[in-house]
Formats: sequence, structure tokens, C-alpha cells
Amino acid sequence: MKRYLPHLVLVLFTVLSNAADKPNVLFIAIDDQNDWIGCMDSHPMVQTPNIDRLADRGTVMTNAHCQAPLCNPSRTSLMVGLRPSTTGIHGLAPWFRDVPQWADLVSLPQHFEANGYQTYSNGKIYHSIRSQPANEPNPEFQHWGSRGGVGSKPPQKLIPTTPFGNHRLMDWGVWPDNNDDSTKGDYDVADHAVRMIEEMPDGKPFFLAAGFFLPHVPCYATQKWFDLYPEDTSVLPPMPEGDRDDTPRSSWWIHWSLPEPRKKWIDDNDQQINLVRSYLASTSFVDSQVGRILDALEESGHADDTIVVLWSDHGYHLGEKSITGKNTLWRNSTRVPIIFAGPGVTAGQKSSKPAELLDIYPTLIDLCDLPPLDHLEGLSLWPQLQDADAPRWRPAITSHNQGNFSIVTEKWRYIHYVDGEEELYDIKSDPHEWDNIASNFPEVVSDLRKWLPEKNVGPVAGSRSRVLTYYDRTPVWEGIAIDENDPIPHDKADRELHLGQ
Repeated sequence: MKRYLPHLVLVLFTVLSNAADKPNVLFIAIDDQNDWIGCMDSHPMVQTPNIDRLADRGTVMTNAHCQAPLCNPSRTSLMVGLRPSTTGIHGLAPWFRDVPQWADLVSLPQHFEANGYQTYSNGKIYHSIRSQPANEPNPEFQHWGSRGGVGSKPPQKLIPTTPFGNHRLMDWGVWPDNNDDSTKGDYDVADHAVRMIEEMPDGKPFFLAAGFFLPHVPCYATQKWFDLYPEDTSVLPPMPEGDRDDTPRSSWWIHWSLPEPRKKWIDDNDQQINLVRSYLASTSFVDSQVGRILDALEESGHADDTIVVLWSDHGYHLGEKSITGKNTLWRNSTRVPIIFAGPGVTAGQKSSKPAELLDIYPTLIDLCDLPPLDHLEGLSLWPQLQDADAPRWRPAITSHNQGNFSIVTEKWRYIHYVDGEEELYDIKSDPHEWDNIASNFPEVVSDLRKWLPEKNVGPVAGSRSRVLTYYDRTPVWEGIAIDENDPIPHDKADRELHLGQ
């Protein structure tokens, strides 16, 4: 053993010496944040000055999309570098480490740790883990801070009883009512991240993650954030009647019955303006917490040697397509902010090239000059971070359960459902994706269909919650078969009919 000791010491010394010259990484995640960000030019009223100033320092991928419109598969995909259609992680469970074939997969922070970085975590980064036991043999991060989450909650829900079980998370409105943000989980996440930056030891680069909960439901915000937005219909996104008339029935299968209220309930209970204002107010509050962390980075003297990447796990509908929530393959669910800034990134750019959350892992490897990993399925965005117009050879691909995919290029969104039904949108002329023109462009559909992933793995053992399967031409939602004559659930009565109650 002694004869190997000098070699091990040399290897360790080399890793530490090389690491000392690496840039730091600030890794900021936002939960359920759609493209209502100022620099993404989507909602005309949204106020996100801090994220926008980060964008001014770097490059915004304006045509970026998630791998799945659901927390667990999306975050798992980003953190391990594999598609949900490869891993079989499609639902809110299982935690990928509980799946034998993925138990030892090298995650993004683990790869940075292996290359001399100190890794820190705050808030929601993975879906299934907020902290880790001290004796964990294969930790995701070395240092753990705030658990984050909702924070202070009102004594009872602020909105009327919602369908599909009156889920405790289905709530929104002004809270706390004293304009004090300090009791919110996201404030605590920013507090811990700021403190970590201020107390960061010298000698090793850091990888610091901060994961914000809002604007995930329950989206509570204090009055000062609501005051940024008028309490009238001018805040609402466009939602034409009959928008889903040209979409197949299978477009409903992938969100057949969920706690998130449908637009019918929103309208019946006069909640549309309240919901949208709550979402916008929560977005602006989170932006203020992002600003606190960016300010701390500036004051620490690390702004020039730190790569900042900001992302969201998926988007969110606020009445568009007759629903609220995620779990679709349209723009409202899949389009997300991806912003890079710092060393090696051109400032003030916007790139319309397709991008995926899956690309963040290999991009950070390139920006930090780390050894590549063979298993990664994403593409590095390094070329576009140098030149926004640099070519990209493949589209962005999103899946939601086995066999359901969207393919996005600079011009088109193609959607393929598990039963073979298809949609096509010209996102240049129809950015809201109101007109399904698949029957008008069969050659385009045929060409985009070639991008459907060859690996199309079904749900792994232990999968549950929001899982759709398809057996013998019968869709099965969360273990219950959907009959061809079942009405599409829009309220409690429809759900009870579906369950045979």
C-alpha cells in the first residue's frame, strides 16, 4: 500500500491545483416558472429586474424547453443528464437513487465535487430531497443549508374548495398580510445562500445551488408584490374560446384528473384575475430574492470568476388551453428560462436556437473545463454562449410519460401522443399555438417525427402520481382505465363519474 501513497498524494495535489483555477458556479433553480420573465418578452407586465440584469450580463436561451413538464422527471433529467424516456422516471416517484440501475449515476454536483469543488445546496434542487443524512455514503452535496419550501401559511385556505380533493397546495393570494417577507421559505433560501457566499473559504472553487419554491402553488405573496399588477383583466394572458377544439382527446389523457383546477372552476369561482396576479406577484418576489444573492456575489468580489446559471424545471398554464398547472406538451408547460452569465459567456445575447435543460450539465462541464462524461444525453450550449447564432443540429425534445413527445425547432412545434395522434404549430406565426396545422403539412410532420427518441422506456418500478400508461389501446391514468366514453373531467362531479362513484 505504501508504494501507492506518493502517487495518490500527487493525484490529489494535481486535482486541487487545477481546481483552484476553475470558475465558481452559482446554480439558481425556480419551481414552476414559465416564460413570464421580462427578458423573455412573454407577459408584457411582468417585473423581474434582477433576472433581467443577470440576462444583460450573459446569454438568454429564448427557445429553451424542459425534458418533462413535471418536477421529479424534469429535475432528475437535468441533474443526471438523461432523458425521462431513457430512465423511466416519469412520475413524482420514485427517487432515482432507489432505482437499481441509476443508484450510482454521477450527478452534476457529484462530478464537480470529484473535480475539487466544494458543493452547497439550499432549497429545492432535486424533487425528492431537501437535505441528506450526515452519514450518507454517496451525498448529492457536501454542505446543506435551508430546506426552503412554502414557509408561513394562513390558518385556512384563501380560495374556495377546489375540485379533485381540495388539495392543500391549491391556494393563492395575499399572505402574510403584514408585508413581511422574512417568514417565507424562499427568503430563508436566499438568506442561507447569501451567508454561504459571505463565508466561503478560500482555496477551492464552489458550486452553490439555490432552489426557490415559488411561483409553485400555494403561491402566496405579500401585498407589496400584488401592488405591482393591476386588479383587472389587463393582467390576463390571451385565452380564446375553443382553443382545444382542434387537439386530440389524447391531449387530455396526460393530465386527465389533477388537483390543479380547470378553467371551468376558475371562471365559476371568479379566480382568474386572483390566480394570475398571485403568480405574477410570486414571480416578482422570487426575482427579489435572486437579486439578494446576485448582490452578495458582487459584494464578495466573486462576480467576475463565477458562472451563474438560472433555470426553471418547467412552465405553467394559468387558464390557457382550458387548464391551470403543467403536464402538457405545449409552450406554456415546456418553455423555460435558461440564462448563463460569467466567464466564457458573451454578454447581452439572446439565442433562439433550441435548447434543453438537459444541456446544462454538459455546458457547465465545458465552461469549467471538467472531464467529459460518456453518459450525458444533452448538448453543450457552449457554441451559442459564444455566438447566439451558432448552429444547433437537433431540436429540443420534451416528453410526458411514455410515448408522448414534443419536438421544437426555431419554426415548429410537433407533438406526438402515445396513440399516434399529432399536432403541429408554426411557432413563428402562431407563438401561442392556437392553430393545429398538422394535416396541412404532412411533409413537415414526417420530417419532425424522425426526431422521436429511439429509447422510449415505460415507468420504472415504484412509479406513481401523474403516471399514464397505454395498454392494448387503452389509456390508464394512475391505475384507472379511461373509457372512450368517459367525459373529460373538469370538476368534482366528472371525477366521481370517472371513478364510478
